[in-house]
Amino acid sequence: MKTTTQKTVLASMLAALCCVATMLIKIPSPLKGYFNIGDSIVLLSGWLLSPFYGFFSAAIGSALADVFSGYALYAPVTFAVKGFMAVLAFLTFKALNKKTNRVVSRITSGLLSEILMVSGYYIFEGFLYGFTPSLVNIPVNALQGAVSLVIAVFLIKVFEKTNYFDI
Repeated sequence: MKTTTQKTVLASMLAALCCVATMLIKIPSPLKGYFNIGDSIVLLSGWLLSPFYGFFSAAIGSALADVFSGYALYAPVTFAVKGFMAVLAFLTFKALNKKTNRVVSRITSGLLSEILMVSGYYIFEGFLYGFTPSLVNIPVNALQGAVSLVIAVFLIKVFEKTNYFDI
């Protein structure tokens, strides 16, 4: 069992990594958003941390990336969407892992989390720009989710090889 300090440090490191991963590859999408690989760290936060720590790690890291990148308008919705993605990844993985193998559980939990992301941004952008114009970002967000899920599954396999994490 990790101490509160260890959990806080790990959550902080993942938040920083999430911010960097989000800003590292930033390809503008048609409607003011951008494609990035930060969701891979959002999923890792969910799989490696408790719902509380995972939420804040993913939410803070992702929202900071929006602020630092000039997308401050998106930061509040990013905070909520990415935080709940991590919680959903955690809860779904825990529930499915009892019934099936780890890889299937991770892929399924990641897919559900990415569906939450695509839906959350579509609704937000729908209110901002209109629901019909906002459809243009769904494929970009879905691709971002798919790429990030592949990266996250690869990274979690690396983390599973260490003795530090209880995964």
